[in-house]
Amino acid sequence: MTALPNKNLTAAEYLAIERRAEFKSEFYRGELFAMAGAGRQHNRLKENLIGELFARLKGSRCQTYSSGQRVLVDATGLYTYPDIIILCGPAEADPADRDTLTNPTVIIEVLSLSTERYDRGAKFRNYQQIASLREYVMVAQDEVFVERYVRQSTNSWLRTNFTGDQELALTSVPVQITLADVYAGVEFPESTNPQSPR
Repeated sequence: MTALPNKNLTAAEYLAIERRAEFKSEFYRGELFAMAGAGRQHNRLKENLIGELFARLKGSRCQTYSSGQRVLVDATGLYTYPDIIILCGPAEADPADRDTLTNPTVIIEVLSLSTERYDRGAKFRNYQQIASLREYVMVAQDEVFVERYVRQSTNSWLRTNFTGDQELALTSVPVQITLADVYAGVEFPESTNPQSPR
């Protein structure tokens, strides 16, 4: 994520710019941050997950949205585009922009070298401020490894790792996906062992 020269913008100004923009940007504390294009591995993982989630959630009260769907973290003012969200129940929108959702149930991010630190750190801290969010999932693209964080009644987050031939199981929606299906068609760099645990 790279800061653009526009500083001290209002949310309304950001939304007006974003409606006309040729590329997506996040917005936080008055600044625009350009989003880098995703690589082939990242896109393969995202498409695998969207396909598997759509098939399992079809006909339920939950639906999936991919990276074109903007989310507002109302408590912090972050506008962002998660890789995948699952929304269960009626959509709640930003009063300033009805196409911006504010109540995801699950957020999934596919990690990359350029975003991993942000996705694990500041972005996750922002996501924790979304009252509706029950689960946050991070998917590695350089090895078979998925981390799931589930919000507890104490508002802490319980981490579970999935690797090897396990199934990724979500707790807030009735979904289980084998990691073989998540990683189908993904080619790992030769320098890494795709089965190695972290």
